[in-house]
Amino acid sequence: MDRRQFIGTAAAGTAGAALTAGCTIERANGPRASVGNGVGPFELDEVGVAELQSSMEAGERTARSITEAYLGRIEELNLQGPELRAVIETNPDALDIADALDAERAANGPRGPLHGIPVLIKDNIATADRMTTTAGSLALEGSVPLRDAFIVERLRAAGAVVLGKANLSEWANFRGERSSSGWSARGGQCRNPYALDRNPCGSSSGSGVAAASSLAALTIGTETNGSIMCPATVNGIVGVKPTVGLWSRAGIIPISHSQDTAGPMCRTVRDAATLLGPLTGIDPRDPATTASDGGAFADYTQFLDAEGLEGARLGVWHATPQGLPATLALFDAALERLRELGAVLVDPVGFERFTAGDQGLVLQYEFKADLNAYLADLGPSAPVRSLADIIAFNERNADREMPFFGQELMVASEARGPLTDPEYLSALEALQRGNRDAIDSVIAEHDLDAIVAPSGLIAWHTDHIMGDRFEGGSSWGTSAIAGYPGITVPMGYVSGLPTGLSFFAGAWSEPTLLRLAYAYEQATLHRRAPTFPETIG
Repeated sequence: MDRRQFIGTAAAGTAGAALTAGCTIERANGPRASVGNGVGPFELDEVGVAELQSSMEAGERTARSITEAYLGRIEELNLQGPELRAVIETNPDALDIADALDAERAANGPRGPLHGIPVLIKDNIATADRMTTTAGSLALEGSVPLRDAFIVERLRAAGAVVLGKANLSEWANFRGERSSSGWSARGGQCRNPYALDRNPCGSSSGSGVAAASSLAALTIGTETNGSIMCPATVNGIVGVKPTVGLWSRAGIIPISHSQDTAGPMCRTVRDAATLLGPLTGIDPRDPATTASDGGAFADYTQFLDAEGLEGARLGVWHATPQGLPATLALFDAALERLRELGAVLVDPVGFERFTAGDQGLVLQYEFKADLNAYLADLGPSAPVRSLADIIAFNERNADREMPFFGQELMVASEARGPLTDPEYLSALEALQRGNRDAIDSVIAEHDLDAIVAPSGLIAWHTDHIMGDRFEGGSSWGTSAIAGYPGITVPMGYVSGLPTGLSFFAGAWSEPTLLRLAYAYEQATLHRRAPTFPETIG
């Protein structure tokens, strides 16, 4: 074991190590229920960023005491008790960083709302420090990028404490068929805190579980198609999938430059809005960010309005959710509540306009090109240099890397040609045009502020033989392919399992979506903390 603190052991026998020592409601809805698996009370359970800042300003807490508390919480829950396996490694410098931020606060005051706030980030987001960045894969074990990801640079500049790396579906779930979301060779199988035998959804599973379980004040995930929205939904938290280009993707292990983005995964809309603004900015390393000029804001909390649904025009999309009929009943109740809060519902909107196209082909082309570019930027000490190297590594280490599922998606991607191929260019143009037109035309035709839909899923039983079961429809695919933003907020529970309500609209509509989601959240306060049962009846 080297100087880093690796956490989690895969079922295939990956080595783990002892650990030293997200996101919020305004505040949790009612008293905390008793919890199982030996989980005791936690002083920061469901505590939000504003409350943490107030306590530091009052001298009741410090960045160090807050960081110590979250490290202790990770120690208690990650490999012990419920064994959530939501965190792959913690930052060995976290406490030193917190101490320096406390000294700075005493001398000069806080830099802003993130000063001294611990944040967990997904393990595909580069940090040039004493942590590694591996996408959960043993092929990148020990890899330290030459430079922080742009959003990590922004986090540090805002005074946040980068607490550690969250587990994920290995390679962001772009490796093989019949995969199990939340499993990586480095981190093992991440578990849903609302029923430990249920799946946390991917690929930002660790970020979702960590936020739901108060392992950090804030967490960050990444999405290509549903990887923020799905784990946010099934873990009962708020997930924001920004417009592609609002946050730079530079330094994030990629799947697709046309769809990838990172985004906040938090327990409340306010915390998500607090995190969203400081990480925006134009980055020369990511050309997509140039389009954010005029569409980004340094502070998104200014758009939060508890009366924000009054007069809002919402198109209703009855995407077929999992868990019928209970989930549909929750959606019907949510629609009625939206009406009571003053929203004008256009029900239904034209579902036939929501099209997909050959997304798989586009992702395969882009994954090969984008991943090879990322690996080239790691420098001469990189453990692997190309997608072909990773495929070969997995074959050589199949007992550890592929005990449950293979690498069919990687093999198919490696067989694709360059991004100049007419096949790719034609598919990309049709895919983006179809999905953008689908949303833009519906919004324009009905003069809508946004489209509302059930987020789609409840957590299924984790199954390493058959893999994931995405039964029923989901509402995030069209906006993800279009590169447009979406937000999911808790909508209620089916047999104790969370499900969500989604709002989405056109590019740079984050202010509107946050306003709508905040008004719904504050009127309903559906979120409740998990109790870590082994299963549900």
